[in-house]
Amino acid sequence: MASHVPVALNRCIELISVAISKSNSPVAVDATLGLGGHSAQLLNSFPNLKLIAIDRDPNAIAIAKERLAKFESRITYVNKTYDFIDEAIAQLNLPCVDAILFDLGVSSMQLDEATRGFSYSQSAPLDMRMNPTDVKTAKTIVNSYSVAELTRILKIYGEERFANRIAKNIEKARSSGEINDTAQLAQLVKDSIPAPARRIGGNPAKRTFQALRIEVNQELEILESALPKALSALAVGGRLVVMSYQSLEDKIVKQIFKNATDSKSPLGLPIELPNSAAKYRLVINGSEAASESEQVENPRSASMRLRAIERVAA
Repeated sequence: MASHVPVALNRCIELISVAISKSNSPVAVDATLGLGGHSAQLLNSFPNLKLIAIDRDPNAIAIAKERLAKFESRITYVNKTYDFIDEAIAQLNLPCVDAILFDLGVSSMQLDEATRGFSYSQSAPLDMRMNPTDVKTAKTIVNSYSVAELTRILKIYGEERFANRIAKNIEKARSSGEINDTAQLAQLVKDSIPAPARRIGGNPAKRTFQALRIEVNQELEILESALPKALSALAVGGRLVVMSYQSLEDKIVKQIFKNATDSKSPLGLPIELPNSAAKYRLVINGSEAASESEQVENPRSASMRLRAIERVAA
């Protein structure tokens, strides 16, 4: 597990390295530490780099600490959600940082650990917490949310066409007892979707499980809070790189990056008004996908979209 190679590792390092190389005493933030793959590469590449490593999952931090033990003196670990990024930087009395990386979504470790309940392909408790000490679980949602609430999150977070049908069947099933198991829920979802629709788009439970995971972990709200803080924390010449794995995340990243790079001058003026020029520029126009070879080797990388932005003015 510790040898797991992150998606688009070399491309991420390439984009971030440009910013790190500009500083004599660079500081980077790995806002989604996971198993420490990106952090290991960065710390190996830049002997003078200091790193702030953030992850909400204490298990991930414990594993990454072993992997990164030789760099211990250069790392500050933060067991929080990544919208804590501004406070983490402030607590080290740093005015700004040179590079920030977000590798969003559920980690391979969490997916592969059956007992965490993220996967619809094997039987496990309905959990889905990225931080096992949090209170709300997928079981809580499935067994306590109203049909209207379930429909809303399945439709919005899962982009599920049959959200109301699934929600009604969940309500019907739980009248006979709690729904406790991922396999039980996956079968219920499958039975709720018409046969023609089940034949396309992969496992029919995928969208429901995504929606529940997002609701359990408040992923979109945290991302919307974190990105503006990350942009503000960048030094001039600093870069923020974000990898998203589903369209809802990517839309948020795209919109926040657009807002940051738009001029504040009214349209049609022949000159840029003072203090209205954008303080950021896009490093990549649009987004990039993982290479074709990587998508073949690692199917989970197929949905990845990478975006990067650089601060150009104070």
